[in-house]
Amino acid sequence: MVYRLFSFFLLIAGLSLLSTGCTDVEGCMDPNSVTFNPDATLDDGSCTYEGQVVFWYNETTADSLQADQATALTYYVDGEVVGSSATTEFWNGAPECESPGSVTVVKDLGIATNLTFPFRVVDDTGFEYFSGTLNFTANNCEQVELVF
Repeated sequence: MVYRLFSFFLLIAGLSLLSTGCTDVEGCMDPNSVTFNPDATLDDGSCTYEGQVVFWYNETTADSLQADQATALTYYVDGEVVGSSATTEFWNGAPECESPGSVTVVKDLGIATNLTFPFRVVDDTGFEYFSGTLNFTANNCEQVELVF
């Protein structure tokens, strides 16, 4: 009798494990990641990230650039050309990333949630008007105002 009761409990325990033990879904559980899996119940280390920066300047800077004979700007991040604009294009306030007409840069951060990259902005003659370091943060749009 004890043997049958023990076997019955083992059978119930086994069935219970079969019905609930295999429900883990592996994936990225960080909502700031581009590889986020909302169904994941077990983080598998697959999270990767992107960050964005949008460059902008106001009318005063646009006027100053034009007075200095600059007509176009080319934007470099980490040594690569990422965009260009006419100096007549300006914003009356910081634009959102990927706004029409903006110079927005998207960087793959890999598994890091924050990385920095050098930038520079030059005119059509090669004169450097702006330079420095940009901070890219996962799932974030950093608005960088250029002032001249």
